[in-house]
Amino acid sequence: MRPGVGAALVRCDECGGHEYGGAPDCRRCRLLVDGIVEEKWQHFFDQWRGESELDVARLIAAEPAQHDWRVVDAALDRITCDECGDRLSRGPLGCSACNLAHGFRYAAIESDRPGVPPGNEHAIRVNVSVVRRPQVTSRQELLARRLLLPTLLVGFLPTTAQAQRISAMIKSDPTPEGASVLIDHWFRAQQTSAGYRIADKTVR
Repeated sequence: MRPGVGAALVRCDECGGHEYGGAPDCRRCRLLVDGIVEEKWQHFFDQWRGESELDVARLIAAEPAQHDWRVVDAALDRITCDECGDRLSRGPLGCSACNLAHGFRYAAIESDRPGVPPGNEHAIRVNVSVVRRPQVTSRQELLARRLLLPTLLVGFLPTTAQAQRISAMIKSDPTPEGASVLIDHWFRAQQTSAGYRIADKTVR
């Protein structure tokens, strides 16, 4: 289950970073990110029991603007791309069919949760998409987006200026260690300005 607004950041016992932030290299974090999509699909598909999952997935993919983004992403996962043979939208950069499906996915519904800054769900949606299709993203952008994802999931969102500053600083020090320290500092500053602090727990 994805973290709720105001939840504590939890350390992954496999990679040592915050849960979700180690994807795609950390197996456990990668499964957690996939779970964001899969959990929503399972709730949705419960209404379609008895139907072919592939047929339902094709129906959803044909009308992404009618459905939650997680349902759309999960539907695309269930369709094989005729061009590259990968899951539709998750193939290599040179696959035109996957690139087209990847663009259409952003027509899906993105509903912000109560208590989060406007645009938080869109940011989660974009970062999840980047983490799940890392081969088409620069190393620096992937690093920034995967490390920010845990903070987005618990309800925070950098301003445009903050995001640009974080991106520029990561480009100057593109190591995971340096980026982690930078984002942790930003996150703690946001907690302070919001008037509370989220504990940092470690999974044992």
